[in-house]
Amino acid sequence: MPRYMSLVRIDETTAPQEGPSPELMERMGELIEEVTKAGVMLDTAGLTPTAQGTRVRWEGGELSVTDGPFTESKEVIGGYAIMQCKDMAEAIEWAKRFVKVHEEFWTVTCEVREIVQG
Repeated sequence: MPRYMSLVRIDETTAPQEGPSPELMERMGELIEEVTKAGVMLDTAGLTPTAQGTRVRWEGGELSVTDGPFTESKEVIGGYAIMQCKDMAEAIEWAKRFVKVHEEFWTVTCEVREIVQG
């Protein structure tokens, strides 16, 4: 059965400074429990803000290391999920359910991509 990675992109300018609300965390926990019991979820986690990250870049034969926050980034990866689904359509349905648990002031995008087997 194919595996899919959902890259959770958030707009850090609309996300609350204090992080997700307790209500959001409860709804998210319920959905994660459901997707895990369905045998779909293989792994998932949120990521720390870009202010706590570092970028390592290779370009034109030059290496650069930049500490966050990354001011040129509006939309950043805020988390991920690795799911085993029967097809892309099923993976997209789970991603839709995930974005809908967020309050309306969040801007959340899930980029769903199949993991290459090999």
